[in-house]
Amino acid sequence: MSLANVTDDRQMNPLDVIEHMAATHGWSFDRSHDDEISISIAGRWTDYHVSFSWMDEIEALHLACAFDLKVPDPRRTEVLQLISHINEHLWVGHFDLWSHDGIVMYRHALLLAGGVEASGKQCEVLLDMALEACERYYQAFQFVVWAGKPAREAVDSSLFETAGEA
Repeated sequence: MSLANVTDDRQMNPLDVIEHMAATHGWSFDRSHDDEISISIAGRWTDYHVSFSWMDEIEALHLACAFDLKVPDPRRTEVLQLISHINEHLWVGHFDLWSHDGIVMYRHALLLAGGVEASGKQCEVLLDMALEACERYYQAFQFVVWAGKPAREAVDSSLFETAGEA
């Protein structure tokens, strides 16, 4: 039973807003078809691969942001614990570990039910939140995967904020 009737009264595909944003910022992007666009964005620690998908049946703009970090099998349990600790600190969005590929991904969605149009500001905030979360926790994932640190120690180090400048 569905409580909402999906309407197709949309004036603009939300991915058109994303494509305009990517072009304005000079980011490399690929619009493979009407329902998906992929963007590459250089971060402080690594490059981020962001995919936006329009899910018409639920009227949601889905964002998935991945970075180059393949989790080896022996570290997957510890990475899953790290993801659990990190997700406790996030107000929106969440991290996942794609079990088949061993790839860490941040995911979030913008609901646009009832024919609501996506604004440039909404899309920028959606992307900013994803990049901020990935930048903040990237090193924690590195500590667990490559330095063999326990999840709690890695997340504590990523939450440590410095004050002032040396």
